[in-house]
Amino acid sequence: MTFEELYKRIVKASAQNEMERELEKIRSEEYDENHLDCLLNPQKRPPVWRTGTCDCPPEKMEECKNGCPFGAIEKADGGIEISPEKCVGCSVCIDNCKSGKLTDSKDIVAAINIIRSATGPVYALIAPAFTGQFSPDVTPGKLRNAFKAMGFDGMIEVAAFADILTLKEALEFDKNIKKEEDYQLTSCCCPMWIAMIKRIYHELIPHVPAAVSPMIACGRAIKVLHPDAATIFIGPCVAKKAEAKEPDIAGAIDCVLTFKEVADMFEAFGINPAEMEESDKDHSSRAGRIYARVGGVSEAVKSTVERINPNREISVKTRHADGVAACKAMVNDILAGKGGANFFEGMGCVGGCVGGPKALIPKEEGTENVNRYGDEAAYKTPIDNPYVIELLNRLGLKTIDDLLENSDIFTRNFNS
Repeated sequence: MTFEELYKRIVKASAQNEMERELEKIRSEEYDENHLDCLLNPQKRPPVWRTGTCDCPPEKMEECKNGCPFGAIEKADGGIEISPEKCVGCSVCIDNCKSGKLTDSKDIVAAINIIRSATGPVYALIAPAFTGQFSPDVTPGKLRNAFKAMGFDGMIEVAAFADILTLKEALEFDKNIKKEEDYQLTSCCCPMWIAMIKRIYHELIPHVPAAVSPMIACGRAIKVLHPDAATIFIGPCVAKKAEAKEPDIAGAIDCVLTFKEVADMFEAFGINPAEMEESDKDHSSRAGRIYARVGGVSEAVKSTVERINPNREISVKTRHADGVAACKAMVNDILAGKGGANFFEGMGCVGGCVGGPKALIPKEEGTENVNRYGDEAAYKTPIDNPYVIELLNRLGLKTIDDLLENSDIFTRNFNS
């Protein structure tokens, strides 16, 4: 039985609540015990799994080992192994594996177990790149009801928390960038970019605001307001699976699923999101919605800084890069004093999040959808969005300046 065949059987059995019966059948057949353990216990594994013996020549394995930007590939019996401590889920190795023996983590069983065993509400936290991913006919309202049909208590658009992080980074810029040579690095939303800065270019950490990603901000805020809640993040990114487990921010997110995994869940549950009724409740601004495409964070922060302090002597001059190679090139320019900007945005995937490894549509189409959804927002920046201000008040932040002084929920220590 191949890994893919086993995966489909396990997902279907889990959705139909027939896991014990299906496991009994599977164990009477020929299967790989490691494959089954991966699917049943993904929390013990790195974001990338090896699903077979590597039969590549030694020089090719050495090439694979050296090709990991984060040094997470190690030689082992059967070929290579992925280090759980070093792997950030960038998916470069999956793309480069000619024999197809590597795959991303599958967390569907874990997610369904959370939904069925939770003692409090379970929320689907959907990434800003979601628009149009499940077909052009699947509106945010229909998607919200599709999640409810699977047992979730609600869907929350993480774009609303991208709004809050935009506001925080804009305030950081306004406070800290006082001279022409000063500069600030983002994007807090991309775990690959942050991992690159932390592990390869650590000397740049002082230029990175101490902000969590919108995913973590959303999870933390939900658990402050609803301490018994469970949070499942959904997006196009495998790296988010690694981010959710980082020691200083672990606990905010209980499980991470990709768009591809959610599409598999809809199929297993027999749910067509396009056929669901409408239910529209989101209150994010344009700034938060465009985080999903390259340049979106830069544009969001720039417009918010201009809204906060329109008379700044030093304006926001942005530069962005997408893809690991382009990000490294930009950082090397910064270190050489040739950055040419004072606000730098890095996105690990070409195109930004819409170009993530588990996006369901081409990045060009995803970008168009994100821009259209952003243009439909009632508010341009988070400072104009009364729902953001109300949410901050509910979290104990009485003014926007508290985001710099008293916002433990939205802050992390990149030196940890």
